[in-house]
Amino acid sequence: MGIKTPLPAAELGLYSLVLSGALAYSGQGLLEASQDGAHRKSFRELVQPGWEYIGRKMDVADFEWVMWFTSFRNIIIFILSGHVLFAKLCTMAAPQLRSWMYAVYGALAVSGFVTGAFDLREVLFHGGSGFTVLRCTSFALERCAHPDRRYSLTDLLKYNFYLPFFFFGPIMTFDRFHAQVSQVEPVRPQGELWRIRVQAGLSVVSVVAVDIFFHFFYILTIPSDLKFANRLPDSALAGLAYSNLVYDWVKAAVLFGVVNTVARLDHLDPPRAPKCITALYVFSETHFDRGINDWLCKYVYDYIGGEHSAVIPELVASMATFAVTTLWLGPCDIVYLWSFLNCFGLNFELWVQKLAEWGPLAQIEAALSEQMSRRIRGLFGAMNFWAIITYNLVSLNSLEFTELVTRRLLLTGFPKTTLAVLFVTYCGVQLVKEWERTLALEKEKQDKEKSE
Repeated sequence: MGIKTPLPAAELGLYSLVLSGALAYSGQGLLEASQDGAHRKSFRELVQPGWEYIGRKMDVADFEWVMWFTSFRNIIIFILSGHVLFAKLCTMAAPQLRSWMYAVYGALAVSGFVTGAFDLREVLFHGGSGFTVLRCTSFALERCAHPDRRYSLTDLLKYNFYLPFFFFGPIMTFDRFHAQVSQVEPVRPQGELWRIRVQAGLSVVSVVAVDIFFHFFYILTIPSDLKFANRLPDSALAGLAYSNLVYDWVKAAVLFGVVNTVARLDHLDPPRAPKCITALYVFSETHFDRGINDWLCKYVYDYIGGEHSAVIPELVASMATFAVTTLWLGPCDIVYLWSFLNCFGLNFELWVQKLAEWGPLAQIEAALSEQMSRRIRGLFGAMNFWAIITYNLVSLNSLEFTELVTRRLLLTGFPKTTLAVLFVTYCGVQLVKEWERTLALEKEKQDKEKSE
């Protein structure tokens, strides 16, 4: 609904003004809270001296970010640079052997990590083992599905020990990886090298921007001190919850951006970065790792659920998908709760959709203008957006912080805070819908030109 007819420009302008003002106001509250908490005893381990020329302490609560871009940055750059160098030499001298070079270099590097003794050994072991399980499963399923292709153990070794993907992904299904890496004389599309340079540049700029951000906003440390977080005004607390999910998306985009740059230099087409959390207002599009999402959809979710239009098959498919996800992440109370909530959210969306298609309600919506229908759907999208945030805060932060946010925004802050946050979110959803409408029209235009 609402694809052809846009909302009035004045209305969209109001939404932009409200959203910008709310983000600025919330950001100001977070900045002041970060300044006030910089010297708290509870912050000492997680807020440490940062860049000298900035003159402020830095939030170092995220071990993964610090590992990649501070503590072990040089080691990671050295290993990936070695891979790029050997891959280039092999591609120039014997392109038919490049897949073997990837496997040999990756296997030698992983033997070094396994036998060495250093701080990251346990992290790398669990990361590599976890993704190895997914890769081996993909290989086994593809081999069973296509016995005529005669995949061999050497194909699995080439697939599993591709170094850029080995420890932290992203994951490519075996059939895609095998088809791309087996090209004897790979040819780059026109302009590909320029796009690779742009991606590499954006990754560097993003790393610097996030590091600077962490000098002023302690969004990962503040939730660890619930007593301090409870003192925040409602607007700052809502911004804190939202920024935690935005940061996790940015981290995934940057980490995969770095790895994907190397993979694209190797003539691969790796999974893209996940969709920005700000543009998510439906559970069916919510994921923080596009590679794992593609893996789950291909082998579990789409395989069982089909078109995802029937209630019972969708319920079975989603339950099976989150059961596999739970086993892979490691069963524990938090993972159980996260899986249940997101599985419920995914199915509840379908139930609401089916209810909206029910005769009387469908007739009421049909009598409305496209613009009014879009406004009503935007309201439901705004509520769904906060369900996505709270359901995923459970795993990205803590259950206690999630309870604090939920209580403050829905109970103690009702109705003033609840309605204010809902209205600001509604403005954001409508702007996203307008952006999606523009993209849909552009795609429709391009498809029409191609058909002519």
